[in-house]
Amino acid sequence: MYYYSLNEYLLKTFGEKVYKISLNGNMTCPNRDGTLGTGGCIFCGSGGSGEFSADKSLSVTQQIADAKKKIQSKTNCKRFIAYFQPFTNTYAGVEYLRKIYYEAIEPEEIVALSIATRPDCLGGEVLALLEEVNKIKPVWVELGLQTVHASTAEYIRRGYQLEAYDKAVSDLRNIGVNIITHIILGLPNESKEMMLQSAVYAAERSDGIKLQLLHVLRGTDLLDEYYKGKFRVLELDEYADILCECIERIPKSTVIHRITGDGDKKLLVAPLWSADKKRVLNTINKESCKRNIIQGSKYAAENSCK
Repeated sequence: MYYYSLNEYLLKTFGEKVYKISLNGNMTCPNRDGTLGTGGCIFCGSGGSGEFSADKSLSVTQQIADAKKKIQSKTNCKRFIAYFQPFTNTYAGVEYLRKIYYEAIEPEEIVALSIATRPDCLGGEVLALLEEVNKIKPVWVELGLQTVHASTAEYIRRGYQLEAYDKAVSDLRNIGVNIITHIILGLPNESKEMMLQSAVYAAERSDGIKLQLLHVLRGTDLLDEYYKGKFRVLELDEYADILCECIERIPKSTVIHRITGDGDKKLLVAPLWSADKKRVLNTINKESCKRNIIQGSKYAAENSCK
């Protein structure tokens, strides 16, 4: 079997290699500003899951220019996706959002706009704006679901029920934007089957899915729980097994945007094996080969197991 990788989707859609540029829209989150809570989700650090994003003091235009220069020093990539990553990037006044979204899509070389947000931060005015921008350049909305299980959602302090996600998916589908859902594998007290259920639920409702390993980072409440022995992190072989089974169950039409993730090495406490990306990818590839999982039909020969 093969899975629909992001690389294949980008080549099919845009005809060439496309890189994401991580932007900082200088926003916060209702789980941090007191609306729902002040501590954020239990796993979320001070960077709001955007430890590698740009300097928020810079304009969006400057952030794009700086990122392009850095990327083009390593590759000849000419087209990019503007990605508002840290915190909740629909959580601001609609005029401010209009300003930064339009600024982000203004350069010709920006081919799409990707916006990370929460399902409960998509009001009517925001949806209208997303529909408006989507008529100019493709809009992707990335929803941080993480799990479908209510007990885990409460433990990680997600702050909304599954119904909010379902409504967001329906609303976004109605305006024609691309939906990507984030799922975390290895959340405390979740069994393998629970993780698989979350991945399949999200993949069946989304255009794309990101599968992310749980990282325990300094500066998070999750670290305190880890030090108290409240849960254990996945071993590398476990993660590869769960990930590959997720891929086997996900609809073949769903684009898989991510199969692992990079925690900031200065902040990462566990699992430390995740810092060795080459080893992680080799282990995943070995498990994929055992299961005859190939990354995209166009790359079958290139990625065949020998």
